[in-house]
Amino acid sequence: MAKGLKLTYILVTIVIAIAFGIVYILWGPLYYTLTPIGLHLDQFVYGMWFIAAPVVYLIIRKPGVALLAEIAAASGEFLLGSPWGLTVLLYGVVQGLFAELVFMAFRYKRFDLSIAVLAGLSSCIGSVIMDSFYGEILALSTWNLILYLVARSIGSLFFAGILAYYLVKALETTGVTNLVRPASREDYDALDVDER
Repeated sequence: MAKGLKLTYILVTIVIAIAFGIVYILWGPLYYTLTPIGLHLDQFVYGMWFIAAPVVYLIIRKPGVALLAEIAAASGEFLLGSPWGLTVLLYGVVQGLFAELVFMAFRYKRFDLSIAVLAGLSSCIGSVIMDSFYGEILALSTWNLILYLVARSIGSLFFAGILAYYLVKALETTGVTNLVRPASREDYDALDVDER
């Protein structure tokens, strides 16, 4: 594997991530609509803010792209007027780093549903650490904190895990992901079979 990222991978990562930055800013009103209802229903949709890292990693399959994707998506969200201001950038760094650590732990060789789910849950952990650092969850009673953590975990599992994985699978059926992935051994073997 070549060291570092080629410019092509960086540009594709940033373009996809900026698209997710737009999704992130549009997702805010849904989050704020659910917040007053209570019971941490807003936390069920919070996982959408972790989706860029697993999607970009599953498409490009290179070290570093998950972290870059979350930073770029958070930057796009910030530039579009995020209500969280500059803290959105810090959250993006931490969430992207926690996703990247999962891919790194498996040596960047896993591209299945379980790796997407683990990355989503890892980003969730990073976001909870940030929330506790900013004091947003420290005052919650035990039962309320458990409800908060369960709701955010389920949302992370769904949006950044399952939805991310199947979104990439849908893109793969169109063939668009082949434009950014290097040819694999199976691709070369398929060419040899076709020639016979």
